[in-house]
Amino acid sequence: MIPGEWIEQADARINPYILRTPLTYDTVRNIYLKWDNHQVTGSFKARGALNKVITLEAWEREAGIVTASAGNHGQGVALAGKLFAVPVTVFVPQQAVATKVQAIEQMGAQVEFVSGGYHEAENAGIHFATETQKTWVSAYNDGQVISGQGTLGLEILNELPAGFEMVWLVPVGGGGLISGLAAAISRLSPRPRLIGVQSEASAFMHAIYYHDTQEGVPDLPTLADGLAGAVEINAVTVPLVRKYVNEIILVSEEEIACAIAFAWQTYGEKVEGSGAVGIAAILAGKVKEKPAMVIISGGNIQPEMHEEICRRYTRRI
Repeated sequence: MIPGEWIEQADARINPYILRTPLTYDTVRNIYLKWDNHQVTGSFKARGALNKVITLEAWEREAGIVTASAGNHGQGVALAGKLFAVPVTVFVPQQAVATKVQAIEQMGAQVEFVSGGYHEAENAGIHFATETQKTWVSAYNDGQVISGQGTLGLEILNELPAGFEMVWLVPVGGGGLISGLAAAISRLSPRPRLIGVQSEASAFMHAIYYHDTQEGVPDLPTLADGLAGAVEINAVTVPLVRKYVNEIILVSEEEIACAIAFAWQTYGEKVEGSGAVGIAAILAGKVKEKPAMVIISGGNIQPEMHEEICRRYTRRI
């Protein structure tokens, strides 16, 4: 388990560089929504990336940083590199969202495209870091990254009455966010139910959680690109997810698209597919427990895609 003190220490470290994002309550649906799409870089990933880079030794920074990302983690690491004058190389899938890639480059990081999906980009990045003796920064398989993500949970707890009970709906890919949230809320009694939500198009953590393997899992194109791809072997998040997560549910691409449009038309919030999976689960009736805390993890969606989805689903909501 990630110690709760690590979350508190991470919160103090990254406080000068991040935003305290909005938390709202939908009285109609009895859900709370934590809008970390308002975070610097437009995603919660900045939390873990900043905490990790701040805690690196001087020689690790001087060697240069390498990471892999579908886009959001890469932006977080690129931001940290810019703030602390550290050279950053980000390996991304060939089909990564253009706006995410552009944001990484605008912050001064070097982008390397890799054929295939996130898993291929991750493997290429690890190989490159090993060969060049640069510092590898995982998007999820790292205690300090997880601790940084956990500050989102600490922030929520500081805004709610003590003893308030609810179920938490959390996007899950590699498991860094949900593991950090588990650490942040584990000292509560009773411990809240944690439900991970993932796209059925790329359900690797779901397969690990229920079947103890990710062999044969399809890796199809998905609106939730930030949650896609196989999980690194022996990732520290896997035992944490197994121990602290109560359930992982899957949502379809149709349900994710509907949630993206719903977030815009109901709340005026631009949410990317990865950030919309919790709303998708609520709208699809896959979560009956209330009240629920819905984590909106990011908003970096290609503008043309967002416009097309909102136009297509206007009459369905």
